[in-house]
Amino acid sequence: MFKTLKTAWGIPEIRKKMLFTLFIIVIFRLGGAITVPFLDTAVVSAWMTEKASNGNFLEYLNILSGGALAKATMFSLGVTPFINASIIIQLLTYALPPLERLQQEGEDGRKKLNQISSFVALGLAAFMSVAYYLTLKNMTDSDNNSAVKYTIAKDGATGWFAMFVIIFSFMAGASLVIWMGNRINEKGIGNGVSMILFAGIVARIPIDIGTLAGLVMDDPKKYFITVVIYLLIFVAMVVLIVFFNEAERRIPVQYAKRVVGRKQYGGQNTHIPIKVCMSGVMPIIFAMSFMSLPSMFTMFWEPVKYIDDNTTGGQKFYYYFTKFFSTQSYSYAVVYFILIILFNYFYVAITYNPVEMANNLRQSNGGIPGIRPGKPTSDYIQRVLSKISLVGAVFLGIVAVFPIIFLRITNINVSSMGGTSILIVVSVAIETVRTLESQLMMRHHPGFLR
Repeated sequence: MFKTLKTAWGIPEIRKKMLFTLFIIVIFRLGGAITVPFLDTAVVSAWMTEKASNGNFLEYLNILSGGALAKATMFSLGVTPFINASIIIQLLTYALPPLERLQQEGEDGRKKLNQISSFVALGLAAFMSVAYYLTLKNMTDSDNNSAVKYTIAKDGATGWFAMFVIIFSFMAGASLVIWMGNRINEKGIGNGVSMILFAGIVARIPIDIGTLAGLVMDDPKKYFITVVIYLLIFVAMVVLIVFFNEAERRIPVQYAKRVVGRKQYGGQNTHIPIKVCMSGVMPIIFAMSFMSLPSMFTMFWEPVKYIDDNTTGGQKFYYYFTKFFSTQSYSYAVVYFILIILFNYFYVAITYNPVEMANNLRQSNGGIPGIRPGKPTSDYIQRVLSKISLVGAVFLGIVAVFPIIFLRITNINVSSMGGTSILIVVSVAIETVRTLESQLMMRHHPGFLR
């Protein structure tokens, strides 16, 4: 990896792309420090410290934004609107024929789909900005100070100007992040949104390392061994993620020989590579979005603190419902694990089409040794996909559930060093190195003239 970076830095064209990508990341980090007007950031930080914890959805959004959400800055929404829009458009390509045709048009079709995703992301950013403003409006600290400061509102006024400024600031920040991601795609290295997401998560790692160091310094007898064990597990998870990210199941394929004139074509042996973690982090995002709904309800309707004789039936049901889906409960981890497996199968089903793969093999005079063409081939590919999907789903479930169990046992919360964050960081790092290696190979290929 470091050798690839050193070699790429020596090529002026690639060095310019790397510097441009670094420049965009620096702008992203600077935008994450510009606070939105009419907000008391101290109140927001105190409220988020209490609410965005224990692995809930607010903490997840805060990680993706690089901690900007907890500070109520311009880039509080980060790349979340674009990620959600991309997922929606990707799912709709299998349901709407016009989008499916765009996907099959190659590079031009992908550019159009990317533009559609950007417009959908803008709509989601508007919705999330309004939702975040309503959340900020209800935020108060221990002294009952509000997070929103209506400094210009007069007697009986509702602060409409402040509301519009706050909402449009969040929308403008999200739009700028999307624009920066697209610029990285055009002039930088790697996928722009992934690089910004990578930068946001990595920016939180020093803070969490400082948290671990502070715990060890405050009480070495209690936390030293625990922190050492956690760091060892962290390294083991990185190695495991790299292994599963590179692991693949190779289906052998043999092409029939064809004689055209005096030349013979085909007759070669190759394989179809199927990755173990073919769905990436998508099943975790789907499952986390679903599991976040109960915790989002509690932000607007808080359950009773305890059950007594005066508690009504509806209050009891809501109390046990929120307790069952609490991020600190083992029931949450079990349901979360099961949903990841189900969503992994769902994502693989809409991404891979065994019938289409079997038809492509037959049209190219290829086949799997020992398997008849047509339906037997598609059934065989489907069985292989089912087995590989189960292995990948169990791995993703373990990675996602581990921070919950670790928090439950040790009561130490280091969000940016959790399983999902590590998975995103390692995946983006590997993909970026592959991009650099491919560009280096293009520039060092001897060509057909030699």
